[in-house]
Amino acid sequence: MKKTSRIKPRKRICPPPPTWSARTYVRIDPSKTGLFRFLLEGYDNLGIFTVANKFKGILQLRYSPHLKREIDIFLKAVATEMEIRILPAP
Repeated sequence: MKKTSRIKPRKRICPPPPTWSARTYVRIDPSKTGLFRFLLEGYDNLGIFTVANKFKGILQLRYSPHLKREIDIFLKAVATEMEIRILPAP
């Protein structure tokens, strides 16, 4: 009989969970808030948003810091569907 050697998988060390959420402020047309929510849910709920100013359409998008690259990809994709402006953090 032939012996089969099993290679043990490497243990991956998980980084500690973040102690804070990253934030990005975006400005959209106030009537497009529902569409923005729909698109965010379509991207597997990368983050959550709060309406900071409903009259100007300013949203505060909160997400885990390690998802920054995915959020940037999401915002570029949203820019093809609606006009969006990324605002500097206050």
